[in-house]
Amino acid sequence: MEPGDSAILTHLRRGALEHCVLALLDAEPMYGLDIARRLGDDGVLLAGEGTLYPLLSRLRKQGLVETTWAESSAGPPRRYYALTAQGQVALATFRRTWKTFRDAVDTTLRGGHP
Repeated sequence: MEPGDSAILTHLRRGALEHCVLALLDAEPMYGLDIARRLGDDGVLLAGEGTLYPLLSRLRKQGLVETTWAESSAGPPRRYYALTAQGQVALATFRRTWKTFRDAVDTTLRGGHP
């Protein structure tokens, strides 16, 4: 990464990370550490686990995800997060909006007009 990339990524993450979490949960319920691993694989979407758990808590309070506890053969019980119907609506709305936004940014960065 170049100097200044980190600040830009921080701002971009703020707007998109919660929807990336919702998209992961759209496929299947997941527990927090698995979500962190999937989002943090490339170091772009999630810089560290410290931001994930407050985000998951906020999504739960907003009614976008629900949680259940399940026994684990590898240790203590795990809290699994799953998308609610309200979360599915929020994700569908973001997907529609994201394409329009992304296309406008890409056009502008290429020197055109949105």
